[in-house]
Amino acid sequence: MSRRSSQYSSNHLKHSHDFSHHNIKGEKRTLYVLILTAITMVVEIVFGTISSSMALLADGWHMATHVVAFAITLFTYRYARKNANNPAFSFGTGKVNVLGAIASAIALAVVALFMVVESVQRFFEPQQIRFTEAITVAFVGLVVNLAGAMLLREDNQHNHTRGRTQDHNLHAAYIHVLADALTSLLAIFALVAGKLGGLYWCDPLMGIVGAIMIARWSLALIQQTSPILLDRSIGDSIRFDMIDAIEGKTQDKVTDIHIWKLDANHYSAIISVLTSTANTPECYKSLISKHPQIAHITVEVNYTNSEKR
Repeated sequence: MSRRSSQYSSNHLKHSHDFSHHNIKGEKRTLYVLILTAITMVVEIVFGTISSSMALLADGWHMATHVVAFAITLFTYRYARKNANNPAFSFGTGKVNVLGAIASAIALAVVALFMVVESVQRFFEPQQIRFTEAITVAFVGLVVNLAGAMLLREDNQHNHTRGRTQDHNLHAAYIHVLADALTSLLAIFALVAGKLGGLYWCDPLMGIVGAIMIARWSLALIQQTSPILLDRSIGDSIRFDMIDAIEGKTQDKVTDIHIWKLDANHYSAIISVLTSTANTPECYKSLISKHPQIAHITVEVNYTNSEKR
């Protein structure tokens, strides 16, 4: 058989290694939110400096990190799409979006730390606050944040409903918007309490409360994404079920099995089987085909005899 005919006959064995989720709608909405956030960020930082409001400044600088996070989100979307079929990525670019999400989580943690440090300083060095201007700008920031949340909310819920594709990159952007809305709300509460009740300590206190909430969201996002980057295996119940599907319907033995995540939704598996029959890899693949999340399967068949029957 010629080399050309051999290659032609094996084409049916080839398949795509693009397991990434291309969310064009989510990407466009993230761009809109980035623009809204950038404009509000500039306004809040300027007026927070003028009015000497720690809560407003914290919200403004918080938004600045979110602008960076949204830029990372957009970059990872486009990079993953551009390199989806790049052979340099063995299993596609599915983890690029996950990497963007964990970068966003780290940005959230940095924001939380910054807010704590600045708020503690304001406890010991209180400053005169121009409440009316600060409240107005904080309210505008809250409206913008809620608008951004509405833009991303539909796609985020769609991607986290039962049986749907998860997009950690979009979820990270959504968490950033919620964090912005929280800090804006806390800023408004602190400023109103300071203006009407003379409770000036509420301003730095709300900065610390906001930091704690943001740190918790950051930790939750890291816990969701880090197992994917660390190639964490699938749950024991599914792994044992796959072993039982092979050993229970044949006389063969699974000698080794490795299952790891390719992205938020797909797994790859390498299975070694010891057999005394003429079973083929396709036979074993068909036995575990009820697990669609295993998107890429390699079966190594080892025969007890010196050569295949």
